[in-house]
Amino acid sequence: MGADQIQDPPPPLLALHHATVIRGGRAVLHDLSFEIREGEHTAILGPNGCGKSSLIRLVNRQDYPLLAGEDARPIQILGRDQWDLFELRSQLGIVSADLNLSFLEASGGARRSGRELVVSGFFGSHGIFAHQEVTSAMAEGADRALALVGASHLAHKRIEEMSTGEARRILIARALAPDPRALLLDEPTTGLDLVARQHFLMMLQKIAWQGKTILLVTHHIEEILPQIQRVILLKEGRVFQDGPKADVLTTDNLASLYGSRVVVCREGDYFSARCSDCE
Repeated sequence: MGADQIQDPPPPLLALHHATVIRGGRAVLHDLSFEIREGEHTAILGPNGCGKSSLIRLVNRQDYPLLAGEDARPIQILGRDQWDLFELRSQLGIVSADLNLSFLEASGGARRSGRELVVSGFFGSHGIFAHQEVTSAMAEGADRALALVGASHLAHKRIEEMSTGEARRILIARALAPDPRALLLDEPTTGLDLVARQHFLMMLQKIAWQGKTILLVTHHIEEILPQIQRVILLKEGRVFQDGPKADVLTTDNLASLYGSRVVVCREGDYFSARCSDCE
């Protein structure tokens, strides 16, 4: 490349441009605009009903935004607005408590093992079926992902026999197996007890240290890892605040977000909040 040639920057991991989603006759997401770059660990925080789940559905191609014109591209992932769903899964791994439940419901009497569910991440299915060919590279990828999340011992355990914490590790391994560019985590600690939750968050830190971009959707401020330095606040389907963690997670901002007196506390790179109206 010559000295006078400037290389174009890579496209954002996720880019929303005036994205609006209508459901039940009302806007559940209203004119959302923001970009997240690869390597930019980000938390999306807000109260129940703020639009977090709708944002997940939008990114996951379960919902589609309104198009304001022929050239409108309200949402792009890695510079593209058109994706094959299975190809998208290889670039953006998604983990949620709802996905945990769907595996339990879908497994029925099939008694699928942890390893089988991890391998199924390459196909975007709820298990391995006769028409699907598992290559040696897939098997090796699944084993690497199980080892990364400390779940190798769960490879032969059936999903219905696992604790909630064990099953969540399997879901993380499943999302990691195809080696995606980023992980999108939707309320990932729902249903975990105190110890399992702490172990889970420590595992996420390890994944972030290894270079995988983390997008954490939550309403628990204390779950925002030290590696996450950007926070987007959602309120009533709109971006309420967006910026560096220390600037966004303030007492005034969270009091306005939740409509209550909230006190934010900070210890190093960890934040917590309490509702003073409840005392």
